Amino acid sequence: MKRDLSSHILLSFIKKLAVFLLFIAPSTYADWQLNLREGVTEISRSVYSLHMIIFWICVVIAVVVFGVMLWSVIYHRKSRGAKAQNFHENVYVEIAWTIVPILILVGMAVPATATLKKMYDSSESDIDIQVTGYQWKWRYQYLESGVDFFSSLATPIEQIQGESEKTENYLLEVDNPLVIPVGKKVRFLITANDVIHSWWVPDFAVKKDAIPGFINESWVKAEHTGIYRGQCAELCGKDHGFMPIVVEVKSQEDYQLWLKDQQLAQAEKAKSAEKRWTLDELMVTGKEVYMKSCAACHQANGEGVPGAFPALKGSPLVQGDPGAHIDVVLNGKAGTAMQAFRDQLSATELAAVITYERNAWGDSLGDIISPSQIAKLKQ
Repeated sequence: MKRDLSSHILLSFIKKLAVFLLFIAPSTYADWQLNLREGVTEISRSVYSLHMIIFWICVVIAVVVFGVMLWSVIYHRKSRGAKAQNFHENVYVEIAWTIVPILILVGMAVPATATLKKMYDSSESDIDIQVTGYQWKWRYQYLESGVDFFSSLATPIEQIQGESEKTENYLLEVDNPLVIPVGKKVRFLITANDVIHSWWVPDFAVKKDAIPGFINESWVKAEHTGIYRGQCAELCGKDHGFMPIVVEVKSQEDYQLWLKDQQLAQAEKAKSAEKRWTLDELMVTGKEVYMKSCAACHQANGEGVPGAFPALKGSPLVQGDPGAHIDVVLNGKAGTAMQAFRDQLSATELAAVITYERNAWGDSLGDIISPSQIAKLKQ
């Protein structure tokens, strides 16, 4: 009996020691960042400095208040013969504890107001970008140059399902990052298409709610090139945790080259709608689009999620009137989680994915939806 008890105590001690050693490991400290980031912008450093000023003010207040309390408890305890005194009021004390907090609050308000004024001054921007939140991706529209694209999660589904090893930037990878030039003031016009989202990049000290029907403004002037990551910071639905933000800050020369490449790519997409596509070509492109934009809800095999997302395989929608199928994909379905993909995908991508859905999983209806047909409907 005693031996079993001793063994149990020893095993418990070993477990606790292992947990303790795990928490003091250097690799663990890297993941336990308790303070704010200083960031890579003037605003982010101002926010950090303001945070530290107020933090130390709070520390001093806590030390003084709890120090006096502790001293009073120790040196005026009953065992030392201390007796409580009765007194009603003291004008000088009341004046002091009114004036001192006011001075402290004013001292905190002055730097806070200066920082807030800078944060809200989005005037005289060099570049204007509209940021629109969708369930569950971001749309970036460069208002001066006409560049327009969506940014979606790029982490492989195998990592999410635990079938392969997770990479360093797990759930913080996108297919199309937002690109901005270093040293230029970029104004963000932030809104949403469906529900409330929140565009948050810690290194820029930018966190703004994206609200349908409203436009919030923020801005950034990055001082260093590099890649900076963020996330949607508002609980926005099923895939809220799969809505990362990646901003790539390039040199002015590299940014101009990227901008030209984007404009050329968009022109090529527009031209592709005029091409005559074969069924095989549409099926290949359609599968890629489906896996990227549709499989999360309807599953790769088209069987959906019972009770949540309907199956496409063998469904009346897929096997019925092509016009009704096109309408649902372009305009969504009211009262359901089915989004409108009219703006999210090009005419070619829309035609390809609808063709794929009507000919995959053994349905093989032989229907071909042409990109030119979709282009006319999108006008």
